[in-house]
Order: sequence, then C-alpha cells, then structure tokens
Amino acid sequence: MAAEPTTWRPRGWPERRSVRRFTRAERMVHRATGLLMLVCALTAACLYIGPLAQLVGRRHIMVFLHEWSGILLPAPTLLGLVSPAFRADLRRLNRFAPYDRRWLRAVRHRRTEPADRPAGKFNAGQKLYAGWIAGAVLVMTATGLLMWFMGLLPVLNRTSAIFVHDLLAYAIAVVLLGHMRKAFQDPEARRGMRTGYVDRVWARREHRMWAPEEDAPRR
Repeated sequence: MAAEPTTWRPRGWPERRSVRRFTRAERMVHRATGLLMLVCALTAACLYIGPLAQLVGRRHIMVFLHEWSGILLPAPTLLGLVSPAFRADLRRLNRFAPYDRRWLRAVRHRRTEPADRPAGKFNAGQKLYAGWIAGAVLVMTATGLLMWFMGLLPVLNRTSAIFVHDLLAYAIAVVLLGHMRKAFQDPEARRGMRTGYVDRVWARREHRMWAPEEDAPRR
C-alpha cells in the first residue's frame, strides 16, 4: 500500500496551523528597543530613588548608561526601516480604520467577545500605544539633550526641561507596565513576538481583519 503523500516544507518551518506574524527584523527591533528602554528605566531608578542610589553607587556609570541608552533609543526603529515588512507594519499602525472605532467602543462598554472587537494585524489599543510611546520617546530624547547641553543654550530654562522629562518618565513607566501586563495575559501574542509565528485560530479570533501572508519566509 502506497504511503500517503506529505506536504513538503523547509526545515525549521512551523506546522500549517501557524501563520507568520513578525519577521526576524521586526522582532529584533522590538527586542533592541525593549532592552534600551529597560536600561533607561533601571538607570533612572538608580539615579532618582535615594535608597537604590545608595545601594548601587557608581553614579557616573549610571549617568553614562542612562544618557546613551536614551540617545540610542530611536536607533532600532531607524535601522528597522531597511526592512519592507517593518515599514508595512508602521503603515498599519499609522492607519485608523472604521473597525478600530468599533474596537474602542467595545472596550469602553467592556464587551469582551472577539466578534465585538474586530482588529487588523494590530488592534486599536496597540495603535494608540505605538503612537503615544513614539511621541513620548521623541520628547524624552529632546528634553534629555536639552539637559545635557544646557550650557550651549543658556536662553532655555533647565528647570522646565527637567520637569517635563521627569513627569513624562513617570507616565512612560505606567504605560509600559500596562503594556507588559497585557503581554503576560496573552501567551500567544508573546509567542508571536518570540518566534514570529502565531496559531491560526488565535489570529482569526483576535485579528480577523488581518490577512496574513505566509507563502514564503521574509527577512
């Protein structure tokens, strides 16, 4: 009796029940940005929280790491622009579709059924988060540079720059904690960012307006 034919796939490809969500370039941008953000947050804590500053010491090293991780924070995104897939995702994040308004209404009325929350590759909450965090990083970079080179720009008020920088830092910390909380609540979303692939059933349930392209691997 002849053996049943099997579907050929390159070595390392997942089963057909998985779909490609993120390319390697996109995942590297996310990881590098997250690492730089973590260094920024930890060094800021070591600089501004008294007991932690005394425990860690080495203030000049903390200042150096904080300044340069902040300056380099936009770098992964700029390097990611080389990737066509990353640029396509930026366009998706920058477009607010009619179904995104439905998603926001469902969240406002606390409706949890997937049918009530239609989403493309990114839901409305993810789009709002991406836009907010991008703007916040630009403001943090600008105010940080003003504080660093204040001697070259004596007409500017250092106190104002410090106030905006510190206030926005607290806001970013709260938003990032919310982002991490949502990620820990969704193992499949974490798998997508870790491996690049997600379960087809999950994709159809949570992002049913998205038509994933899975015919060939992309870099």
